[in-house]
Formats: sequence, structure tokens, C-alpha cells
Amino acid sequence: MDAAPTPWHPLTTPTYLRSSTPWRAAAYLAGSALTGIPVLLGIVLLAGAGAVLSVVLVGLPLLALLCLVGVPTAAVERRRLRLVDPAPAPGPHRTPAEPGLLAWGRLRFREQATWRELAYAVLHGFVLWWLDLAAVAVLLWPPLGMIGAPLQLALSGGEEARIVKLWLITSYPAAFALAAAGLVLLPALLYPLGALAAARAALTRALLAPREGELRDRLTEVTRSRARLVEAFEAERRRIERDLHDGAQQRLVALTMSLGLARLDAPPGPLADQLARAHDEAGRVLTELRELIHGIHPQVLSDYGLPGALSDVAERSAVPVETDIAEGLPRLPAAVEAAAYFACSEALANTDRHSGASRASLAARHDGSVLLIDVRDDGRGGADPAAGSGLTGLADRLAVLDGTLTITSPRGGPTVLSLEIPCTAVSSSSGP
Repeated sequence: MDAAPTPWHPLTTPTYLRSSTPWRAAAYLAGSALTGIPVLLGIVLLAGAGAVLSVVLVGLPLLALLCLVGVPTAAVERRRLRLVDPAPAPGPHRTPAEPGLLAWGRLRFREQATWRELAYAVLHGFVLWWLDLAAVAVLLWPPLGMIGAPLQLALSGGEEARIVKLWLITSYPAAFALAAAGLVLLPALLYPLGALAAARAALTRALLAPREGELRDRLTEVTRSRARLVEAFEAERRRIERDLHDGAQQRLVALTMSLGLARLDAPPGPLADQLARAHDEAGRVLTELRELIHGIHPQVLSDYGLPGALSDVAERSAVPVETDIAEGLPRLPAAVEAAAYFACSEALANTDRHSGASRASLAARHDGSVLLIDVRDDGRGGADPAAGSGLTGLADRLAVLDGTLTITSPRGGPTVLSLEIPCTAVSSSSGP
């Protein structure tokens, strides 16, 4: 695997001088003043006003704002870094758990990254941008001035011109000779310019990019946020299921009964035939609605937990299924139970549609920290999750829960679907 590109890498390539890298390096160093000057002024003004007004407590908010001056500075500097460093430099800050400016401020003051960014802002405002400009001036001004010697001589009327305050020329041959020397000198100086820009970028990354621990914290935060989204999704599924079960389904049952009674009371004829058709259609709609409700969130899963739901899906399978569900399987988080149930439902549906199996088995257990389920059939094998079986979507759903879906299906069978979901028990009982 190739190493990630760094700001130093272009300096080692033979195409360095022909690329835009030297000029991006110059733009990166020269552009430092565009952020350094405002930062310097901001620090001086906030520090001065805060110190003067702190005696009447009005300056305390200004001093607090001074501590946060590195946050916007760092955000701009991480963007400027792209001129010379192709590797992404994400922000090191976490997202507050609560909305509002107060929650944001509390979190920022507790983060080490905030103080690193403040140190960078002070260093950048008082030292770095001066050095960056000086480096560009020392390395580019002499050769560019020498290259422009003929033009300067022409602008002076062709009499004399002083080039970069060092050489006095009075003739065009001398001007063109100096220009030729500048053309030779410029490529040689572009290498130290690129090296300085790379070193400057390395310093910026060291202070402003997230550390390993901060990346770990952000990953944990993303994982928790993802889990909360899954929980909210499952809660919404259960709400829709309850609304359909207690509302639309009950109304359809009442309508079906009313049509049935009207059908019995109607005399034979066209009206009775229409009532019969309406009664049959209402029955079909009710059946479809019940299947839809079961697909959204099976009631047996809510009432009896995962053991009862897995037993139910095994009984409804067209292929005979032998179940081995560990005794005392606990109640697990709702999102975990739902994901496991639908994964097993999809696996057994695929067994019926594609495998040609005569028998299947379903085993489930929980070892205290991980839910383990295996679905096996004696079919022809050769299952391909990428062939539109629906298992890819289930694998993505399990991934949200940090779970894994593994399929082993050699030609000739057997096919084994194994799923693992890290989770802890919600309660020790799986009963209603």
C-alpha cells in the first residue's frame, strides 16, 4: 500500500519545477500575512480592552473571547494547508451534546485542542507570518528582480537602473545578462522555498490536526450518534406499527364485518354480488395490511422478545427449519432485536427462493456481550450477496450497530449466514 502523500513528496520528484507546487508553496507562505495580520490585531485589541475593562468585570467576556481566538484561526489555517499538503486535516473538536452557545463554549474550554489552537494563533500572529513573508522575499525577490532587469532599465529611460538594491546597470547587454542569471538562480531557490513551505505545513498540522485520542473520541461520538439514530428509527417504526394496528386495522375489521352482515341481509341479485365483491376486497386489504404491519415491526417481537420472534419466523418458513435458541436468551436493545429478526427473515426467505434446500437450521445465543446467530441450509450454495438478495442492505444495517454479517456459500452448499452484534442485555427475561 502506498504511503499517504506529504508536503515533502513533490520535492523528490523530477517534475517539481514543471508543476504548480513551487508557486503554491509561495502562495502559502505569502498568504500567511492575510491571516497573521488580523490575528495579531485581534489578539492585541482583545487583550488590551479585556485588561483595561476587567476592573469593572466588563472585560472578562473579552478575555474569554481571547482564549477562543484560535478556533476560527485554526479553521482558516487548516483550509490554507491544502495549498501544499494534500492529506486532509479535519477539525479536532467534538460536537456539543446540547444545542446553544453556552454548551458549545463549555465544551471548547475543556478541550486540549482549543489551547493548542490558541498557542498557534499567538505564534502565528507575532512570529510566523513575519518569517513566512521574509522567506518569500529573500528567496524570490532577487531572482525575479534580476529577470525583470531589462524592463526596469526600459522604464528608467534606458539610462540606468538599480536591481534589487544591489546592482547598477546602465546598458541592455548587462540587463539581459542579469536576467539570464536570474533565470538560472530562480529554479535553484524554488527548492528551499518548497522545503520551507513543507516545514511550515508540518508545524501547522502538528498543532492544529487532531491527535490520536481526539480522533478516538470523535469516532466514539459518531458511533453513539449513529446508535441514537437507529434507536429513534426503531421507535418510529414501532409507533407506525401501533398506529396501523390500533387504528387502520381496527377500522378495516369493522368495515369487513359490516359488509359481511350487509351481504347476508341483501336479497339475491346485483346488489348482493357487489356486496360480496366488496367484502372479499376488504378481506384482501386487511390481509395485506396485517402483512405490512408485520413487516414494519412484528408484534411478537415486542411481546415475546427475540426467541419468540425467531421461533415465529421459523414456523412461517416454507422450508422446514430446526431451531436451537439458547434457553434464557435475554431481552436485548430494540434496535438489535429488530435487526436480528429481519436478517433471519431475509435469510430464510432467500433459502426458500434461491437455495433449493430441503431443510434449514437457526441457532441463536448471547454470550453476555455479543449476540450470535447462525442460519444454515442444505441447498445448492453459491449465494452472492451482491446479486440483489437483500443481504447487502442488512449488512449495512448491522454495521450501524457495529455488527457483522458473514456468508459462507461454496458451490454445492451448505450456505451459512452468521451474524454478530455487540450488545448487552436489557433484562434477563424474554417473556411477555
